[in-house]
Amino acid sequence: MGESIPHTRPTLTDALRIRFKNFLDPIGGFLNRLGIAPNTLTLGGLVGNFIGALFLSQGRFITGGIILFLMGPLDALDGTMARLRGEPSFWGAFVDSVTDRFSELFIFAGLIFYYLSEQNTLMVFAAFAALSGSFMVSYVRSRAQSLGFEAKQGIMTRMERFAVLISGLLFGFTDLAIFIIALLANLTAIQRILVVRYQAR
Repeated sequence: MGESIPHTRPTLTDALRIRFKNFLDPIGGFLNRLGIAPNTLTLGGLVGNFIGALFLSQGRFITGGIILFLMGPLDALDGTMARLRGEPSFWGAFVDSVTDRFSELFIFAGLIFYYLSEQNTLMVFAAFAALSGSFMVSYVRSRAQSLGFEAKQGIMTRMERFAVLISGLLFGFTDLAIFIIALLANLTAIQRILVVRYQAR
């Protein structure tokens, strides 16, 4: 467990938070002054993603994509607000992680519902594979951390999945985006498993 982690690099989420820190901090400070709690913002993002998923379930991909895109910054702002308050907590991190999983569940469930209504069996399986891969990426990291390992690397972390899916919804290649996530998310889960195996040895 004392060996170095192979090919460690910051995730896209970490890189974007550092890059846009000077932009996020003033907004986070303003929301703090309004008395809005970070977890309130987190739950607001969850509600917004649920609404976006409802549009996806009706095949209104552009509208749903716009809503999901607008919810994206909330994922960064809640952590920024907690940091500025000087009160980042295990509870806040837990809530953030759980709501992220619920958001992905809502989004892919909406897509699966739509493809079922269209009797598009191939895309039902592709969306299910994308959902499964997304959950496994997160599960492998959480399980690794619980055992004292680090496994946040990968080619398709949550931010990459978000970027690919939103691009597909807004620019008309939703099916392709789902296939990309289905493939690369599951490969990322395997990649993280191998990283943990390396550390364990």
